[in-house]
Amino acid sequence: MKVCTDACILGASTDVENVKNILDIGTGTGLLSLMLAQRSFAKIDAVEIDEDAYSQAFENVSVSKFSDKIVVHHQRIQSFVATQGYDLIISNPPFYQKSLKSIDNQTNKALHAVELSFEELIDSVVRLLKSNGKFVVLLPPFEIEKLIQIAQKKGLYLSKKILIRHDESKPIFRVIATFLDKPANNYEENTLEIHEERSVIYSEAFRTLMKDYYLIF
Repeated sequence: MKVCTDACILGASTDVENVKNILDIGTGTGLLSLMLAQRSFAKIDAVEIDEDAYSQAFENVSVSKFSDKIVVHHQRIQSFVATQGYDLIISNPPFYQKSLKSIDNQTNKALHAVELSFEELIDSVVRLLKSNGKFVVLLPPFEIEKLIQIAQKKGLYLSKKILIRHDESKPIFRVIATFLDKPANNYEENTLEIHEERSVIYSEAFRTLMKDYYLIF
């Protein structure tokens, strides 16, 4: 499975201060769990339903220096049971709800929400999030607005957005949204450009964010 730049931004930008336990919903290769383990002392549960992705995540975690922090679970998040709530829940979920599918089954698994609808995702977060915890998710702009509506109806409130675009001349193509279980006192919204305008050169903001993860920086 490919490592996407937007997923790396999600892992690098998520605040882990004072976070003791983390749930990664739909971990895929284990990328987000490994990124968060690199800069926190938290214990992490990484849940993945797809067998191939689970095997890849399990292998990646096993050979990493963070294997004592991360447990990879092969199951549906809808039936996942935890002994306690989580300070942080993070997810880069499949986002096409009712769209035409690719002929590539792996692409469908990665992008189409066949096994996990937005309603089920939010229900799982509400069930597993600790009081005063936060939920951070990455989606395209249209899908994030749908998720915000569903979340608010179920008691999760938007507190922050990071709008991601390739450069200042391009439209927003991904949004990282942070939700709390109480209405936020101060809503925050920022925009991150990956490249300098009309250039392949990485922006200073992107370089600063990713310097602990990208060897080229």
